[in-house]
Amino acid sequence: MSVVIVGTLDTKGEEIGFARDVLEAEGVDVHLVDTGVVDDPQIEPDTDASEVAEAAGTELAHLRGEATRGEAMEAMGEGAASIVQRMYEDGELDGVLGLGGSGNTSIATSAMRTLPVGVPKVMVSTMASGDTEPYVGSKDVMMMYSVADIEGLNQLSRKVIANAALAMVGMVSNQPDVNVDERPTIGLTMFGVTTPCVQTAREYLEDRGYETVVFHATGTGGQAMENLIRQGVIDGVLDVTTTEWADELVGGVLSAGPERLDAGAETGTPQVVSTGALDMVNFGPRDSVPEEFEGRQFHVHNPQVTLMRTTPEENAEIGEIIAEKLSMASGPTALYLPLEGVSMLDVAGEDFYDPEADEALFDAIRANLDESIELVEMETDINDDDFAVAMAKKLDEYMQAAGLGPNE
Repeated sequence: MSVVIVGTLDTKGEEIGFARDVLEAEGVDVHLVDTGVVDDPQIEPDTDASEVAEAAGTELAHLRGEATRGEAMEAMGEGAASIVQRMYEDGELDGVLGLGGSGNTSIATSAMRTLPVGVPKVMVSTMASGDTEPYVGSKDVMMMYSVADIEGLNQLSRKVIANAALAMVGMVSNQPDVNVDERPTIGLTMFGVTTPCVQTAREYLEDRGYETVVFHATGTGGQAMENLIRQGVIDGVLDVTTTEWADELVGGVLSAGPERLDAGAETGTPQVVSTGALDMVNFGPRDSVPEEFEGRQFHVHNPQVTLMRTTPEENAEIGEIIAEKLSMASGPTALYLPLEGVSMLDVAGEDFYDPEADEALFDAIRANLDESIELVEMETDINDDDFAVAMAKKLDEYMQAAGLGPNE
């Protein structure tokens, strides 16, 4: 068992040394990667800072003398990521541990995010109680709040660091009792307001012999699915809930970025897509909504989530984007339109019911979707069982035709 600790040994040598000692006392081999650029290391590294800088295509002297702090942190993050990835590929690490403030949190988690899902990744950080998305991204990085600053060893820091180290021991020394499933894997996207659709489709696909993985369309959820499609983990896609494009276009908090919908198209992965929850843009608590949106239609989903109805103009632009993205697909692709509502809130009698906005979305799709993409329109809302089963059947048809079905 081997654990890599990524840390600034010029400022956190004592604390990192303590984590190393806890790991070694449990029989774990430790490899220290020094990412410090301020001074000489307080304890001896296994990979020194100059090697990390070189892995990023620069020199430690430059980072110490000429680069800004931001430039130095970015370079050490790139170097640490390169080294950690190489060690993983060479079978030289079973997990990665980091500890530090904002600087080394950025560096260490950059390295962690290069590793596949399932490789243990633990970050003890002063930043863990705030917005962790920049550090975690779409990977399974475990963030542990340090409580006190990581500056010297005391009754608090010893306990927190030891707990993190022992958690890592547990992960690298025990193989999870998880069966390796050889069934073809389908990725699905879901929001609370599209849950009935996804549940029905998932049950159908599992009955047909597929394994399913559902991603919550919260920005990082869409990013995670796109990454796994590119890695070949996902064999087929039932992209029910493309709502992240509403946040990307309008400025909500759950955007998956402008590359959302690219992976399936570029890899030729069989995909069936719909317009789930494109009636809404996501914000935090009601008082966090930017002033520019005052006067719009809102729905308070819970105290922490406020939804804003998309306009006909926004829907038209979203429809054009989705059509153009899917038109680039190199594999079998279908787009399903639920003409009576794209979410639980977008049906007659509910807050976001707006046939004009929906029609703007659908018209833009019709006008811009390439003829090679199968377009299916159904007089149902998205959560109707018939709609869910129709999409699932179409994806199964594509999978079987591509030789990717469960009976192939």
